[in-house]
Amino acid sequence: MTTKPKVLISDKMDPNAARIFEIRGCEVDVITGETPEQLIARIGDYDGLAIRSSTKVTKEILAAAKNLKVIGRAGIGVDNVDIPAASAQGVVVMNTPFGNSITTAEHAIALMFALARQLPEANAQTQAGLWPKNGFMGVEVTGKTLGLIGAGNIGSIVASRALGLKMKVAAFDPFLTPERAVEMGVEKVDLDTLLDRADFITLHTPLTDQTRNILSRENLAKTKKGVRIINCARGGLVDEEALKDLLDSGHIAGAALDVFVTEPAKESPLFGTPNFICTPHLGASTNEAQVNVALQVAEQMADYLVNGGVTNALNMPSLSAEEAPKLKPYMALAEQLGSLVGQLTHDSVPRISIHTEGAAAELNMKPIVAAVLAGFLRVQSDSVNMVNAPYLAKERGLEVREVKTEREGDYHTLIRVSVKTEAGERSVAGTLFNNVEPRLVELFGIKVEAELAGHMMYIVNQDAPGFIGRIGSLLGENEINIGTFNLGRREAGGEAVLLLSVDSAVPEGVLKQACEVPGVRMVKALSF
Repeated sequence: MTTKPKVLISDKMDPNAARIFEIRGCEVDVITGETPEQLIARIGDYDGLAIRSSTKVTKEILAAAKNLKVIGRAGIGVDNVDIPAASAQGVVVMNTPFGNSITTAEHAIALMFALARQLPEANAQTQAGLWPKNGFMGVEVTGKTLGLIGAGNIGSIVASRALGLKMKVAAFDPFLTPERAVEMGVEKVDLDTLLDRADFITLHTPLTDQTRNILSRENLAKTKKGVRIINCARGGLVDEEALKDLLDSGHIAGAALDVFVTEPAKESPLFGTPNFICTPHLGASTNEAQVNVALQVAEQMADYLVNGGVTNALNMPSLSAEEAPKLKPYMALAEQLGSLVGQLTHDSVPRISIHTEGAAAELNMKPIVAAVLAGFLRVQSDSVNMVNAPYLAKERGLEVREVKTEREGDYHTLIRVSVKTEAGERSVAGTLFNNVEPRLVELFGIKVEAELAGHMMYIVNQDAPGFIGRIGSLLGENEINIGTFNLGRREAGGEAVLLLSVDSAVPEGVLKQACEVPGVRMVKALSF
């Protein structure tokens, strides 16, 4: 007799989630509000753990979870799960990234209206016994320009609502293709153009190294006078102190934040500032959203526990047990090549091609393609993985091409990743040494052999004597230790590339100094 998988729901969820587990063939217990010690004592009996934000899944809890196979987070954020520890223990971590999209988009629109008509202040004064009929002069949203930073799932919903309000929408998103922009009915622009033209700015992007402080003091100063800013995405996208100063000066007419750098936000320089509205991270807080994410997480977890299906996993590739050992080094190479292209490509990319040659062409392409896409898209979102990367690529309108060439070229096995950009086709290629060690062998048409790992610097320069010494001296003066030098050039005295591995992340100031070294055309910090 087959034993049914056992699932513990440890946070409050819609009751229908438990019902779905039962219908799908799982035993389920709903026990909420336990202390970490109580959960440690209990968790050993369960195959699945369904949570929201209250339960903190720590190393200690995972160590006691001897039978645990999957953790399901009803919602998008997984800050309360130790994902590296779960991965090391072989526990799949799932979330439901799209269950609260409509709710979050609607909250952004609600805050936009609240700013436009100063609703919180008008309400407070009216309830205080005043009648400030002439004290508030709002603005219409009709005909205004909404600047959208991030045009993914939630951003696209906000755009459709804004267009319904007869607004103009200008969108900044490095992965937004011209074709997708036309389909959405928005104008694709660069960030400076958006800042200059937008009457309202709303952010819908994850917090990554590329998006952190995207509305910095410098960028906030570039905005149109009288702009109103809304952030329902992630704390850390906006410089809160600079926002306070520009609100006080009157340059920014209003701001509404649902998220803060530090949460719970018990104090903030913005609190009490006129024309500032805040809510306590309510973006996903509607009955409909909470029902949606609860039902979705139950369906996903049950599918995995009963059938082995994987949906929205954050730490697991979609592979069979037979394929995994052979494909693992190829997937590592594919992900590194995708990440390299993603970090070095700044234009919109309508198409990405994955070409396998030799031994690689005999393998299952699906996980290799998924690994490339995961590396490529993770530059914009750290929640991307091999499971959800193909879906996200499709959502962004990214055309994915697969090409196989069974004959061997210069290498017995090769993976080439090419992207179509405004500057033309650009490609990188890599192989496996000893069938297990990933190596880059070609970078944008230049032969260069390098291991892609850890912190690196990418430098394009004019080939000239003494250049390597100057770069080495610069890094040495800044106490940055070099691991390896990897060189390549088109021809003597022509364009050359230098890939350096370094022991620590290169500060922005050092990158700027490197740009000033004679002969340097481009400097970029990389991370793998």
